[in-house]
Amino acid sequence: MPNQITGVRDQGSGNRDKETNQIPELRPPTPDTRPPIKVLIVEDSPVAQEFLTYMLTSDPSIQVVGVAHNGAEAIEAVKVKHPDVVTMDIHMPVMDGFEATRRIMETVPTPIVIVSGSTGAGEVGGTFRAIEAGALAVVRRPPGIKHEEFEAGSRELIQTVKLMSEVRVVKRIPRVFKVDVPERPVLSPPLQRTAGIQAIAIGASTGGPPVLKDILSGLPQGFPVPVLIVQHIAQGFVKGFAEWLSGASRFPVSVASQGELLAPGHGYVAPDGFHMGLGNGPTIALSDHAPENHLRPSVSYLFRSVAQVLGPAAVGVLLTGMGRDGAEELKVMKEKGAITIAQDEESSVVHGMPGEAIKLGAATYVLPPEGITALLVELVKK
Repeated sequence: MPNQITGVRDQGSGNRDKETNQIPELRPPTPDTRPPIKVLIVEDSPVAQEFLTYMLTSDPSIQVVGVAHNGAEAIEAVKVKHPDVVTMDIHMPVMDGFEATRRIMETVPTPIVIVSGSTGAGEVGGTFRAIEAGALAVVRRPPGIKHEEFEAGSRELIQTVKLMSEVRVVKRIPRVFKVDVPERPVLSPPLQRTAGIQAIAIGASTGGPPVLKDILSGLPQGFPVPVLIVQHIAQGFVKGFAEWLSGASRFPVSVASQGELLAPGHGYVAPDGFHMGLGNGPTIALSDHAPENHLRPSVSYLFRSVAQVLGPAAVGVLLTGMGRDGAEELKVMKEKGAITIAQDEESSVVHGMPGEAIKLGAATYVLPPEGITALLVELVKK
């Protein structure tokens, strides 16, 4: 077997250089010289503070630089300690996590991960308001150390913190008015009418919830086409996400169920742990097949299924998010005759997924959220 360091073969007495017949010097691996990820914990419970500190510092690449007991303290601590990531509770005295997130993103923008102790209706509402204000992700606070799900929950929290530390966030300007959707988007190439649109498939990850809300909010009452949505989100939050999205956008959205017949003007979110595709009818077809791109549900699975079932009678939309989930399959949709759309870089929190699709030539159009809404309206007029 070739030696991975020198490329020569093991000659029994040791690895020797072909020219000098000398045993090559084995150098120790270069140590990781990157500075640790600095984390600020925002949590009012002393027990939860200690618990989160214990979990996060179990990874040598993470350093907890401070603890804030409420949102007001968090705002000041961010200015002083300059953390790479903030873990944010929602329900706290003095100032809650939503308001703290909003003010941090308007003054000292920093990646924020909502760490929620509950997926109940009251908690979830505040969680997605915080994401709308600029938080990047939400995870459940892992259960106690002796719980069987502790290790998995701890890994998810640590992985999320590491991933979000790589995101470059920008200052959020308060939006006090609704952007009017243009009646006719200026498109290049010019819009060519295709077969009647029977479904719209949308995939999103980091930064997706507020973009989805904006897109759905701009669709007119009586919009005649169903919308299928895969949003990468932590286990346990899908039902609350669907309820928040429905209420915030005034576009009816629910968690999809097996065999459900698609209804016009309704949104369907893929449930926890299942891929979502289409069956005959068309109907919702859920699958527990292996994860794709390490994800289940996967945008790739949805786009591929929609391409196979509907061909040109579909629209595919790939929004902000890390990685490349859905990029190649958006190209499959395009090759089948569907209209395909990727979110532009300027409006994306992370341009990974749509950026990969653009590189592949998978997007018919590259647009900001308001342009996506306008195009969807234009596409289904007839």
